Amino acid sequence: MAGRGITDARWPQPAPALLPGAGYEYRAISDPGTLHALSEPFGAAENNPDGIREPGMKTGSLVTAFVNAWYQNTGVPVVGISASKGGSEIALWQGDSDYLSDALARFAAAEDFLRQAHIPVRHRLLVWCQGETDGDKETPPEIYQARFHTLWSRCRRSGLETCFLIAIGQYNGIKGYDYTAIHAAQLELPRKEPGVVLVSDGFYGMRTRGLMKDSYHYYQQAYNEVGTEAGTAASCWLQQH
Repeated sequence: MAGRGITDARWPQPAPALLPGAGYEYRAISDPGTLHALSEPFGAAENNPDGIREPGMKTGSLVTAFVNAWYQNTGVPVVGISASKGGSEIALWQGDSDYLSDALARFAAAEDFLRQAHIPVRHRLLVWCQGETDGDKETPPEIYQARFHTLWSRCRRSGLETCFLIAIGQYNGIKGYDYTAIHAAQLELPRKEPGVVLVSDGFYGMRTRGLMKDSYHYYQQAYNEVGTEAGTAASCWLQQH
């Protein structure tokens, strides 16, 4: 969920303004000694030369919309930690000195900072949206699910409680990639993996609506809609459990 959102004349909706007090970003890489008011493009400064790095590529995400919806339902602010890498297959998120290793190190740094600052943490949560590159590479669905199991098992051992899953959409280019199998595999994960909750399948219909800006990415309005849906569903689920 790195976020490549843009606007144009047809889809002019920008990312929403953050509701006062709704959320903060902990910048584990670029400024780990403080919290910043959450803003878009979320995570743009968080480039680790030895891990997750994509300078200049993040343009707008679903994070602010997610946080606003969460805060409206719960009144509890969010501390977000950016750990997203566009175009990465799940094989690079297994915890073997890879992107997951970097992500969990960022999470641990945030935990340490919040503890030292005497800021209470109610829940430790992951929002996961990934899989297009696995569709491109035709990763078998059973292999995708097995690798997700490894990823999520390591996350749970590190203290994360719930994975809020946002399923991928469809391919919109000329190369003929088909994401049907990976998308279906993702929809099965909540039944197979403890602590995994599907909070949005909204990206799947964006191609039909014309809300994809290129082969893989979306206009900002699509990120706003999915972020709002996911944040609402996630907060409602947590309040009921």
